[in-house]
Amino acid sequence: MCVNIKKEEAERALISLRSAIPLFQALSDPARQDIILLLAERDAMTVGAITEQSQLSRPAISHHLKILRDTKLVRSEQKGTQRYYSLEIVNALDTMKALIHDVETACAP
Repeated sequence: MCVNIKKEEAERALISLRSAIPLFQALSDPARQDIILLLAERDAMTVGAITEQSQLSRPAISHHLKILRDTKLVRSEQKGTQRYYSLEIVNALDTMKALIHDVETACAP
């Protein structure tokens, strides 16, 4: 429990929490979790390759990849006619670290 929390620190923690909401929403979906785990095991994959490893349709995989790209959990690279997707978690980790830091700072005795 936070006691003697300063208004400025509480506001900073709230801003960090709100900026992390899209990340939490992206991570909350089991299909996206599966895609993240699949990409964690491989260097880069096409939509077709991801679809082969999933029970979801190609359009569904594309939809989930867009959400993961928008939250900067995945990056894409065009190689010829194929687009390759790979895990990119640095930004997500920075967002989470900032949130943890701000909450700890706000709640420190």
